[in-house]
Amino acid sequence: MEYFKYLRQYVGQKPVILPGSVVIILNENYEILLQKRLNGNWGLPGGLMDLGESFEEVAKREVFEETGLTVANLKLLNVYSGSKYYLKVSNGDELFSATAVYYTKDVSGNLKIDFNESKDMKYFAAGNLPSKLNNNDKGFIEDYVNRK
Repeated sequence: MEYFKYLRQYVGQKPVILPGSVVIILNENYEILLQKRLNGNWGLPGGLMDLGESFEEVAKREVFEETGLTVANLKLLNVYSGSKYYLKVSNGDELFSATAVYYTKDVSGNLKIDFNESKDMKYFAAGNLPSKLNNNDKGFIEDYVNRK
């Protein structure tokens, strides 16, 4: 059972801290892979940590599960947490996310959409991102583009 589901059995919908990872996957043109989620919003591939996983292991597992791609040589952009990352999801669950954001161009495999989690996947130029992009992910991408 996924850790967050296990945890919810005990705390219900009360706020919890949920760690996870996302990956900015770049193609040869430095375009960024985004997934169109079931709710119609676009976002970076990634997800929540299970017990015993590292942030990097979460990133690799979630990318593979959601895209069929294997990522390597992940570089940490930043870890984002705090009150700005509070969410109340559509079912009423409350959470504060702690998200490790990685980026890489080291990708192998064939893109394969998991239609249980996504409607579509597509590469976008950083200057031409979709309007329905998750706000947090938009900030992560802006930080990646503006990094020094």
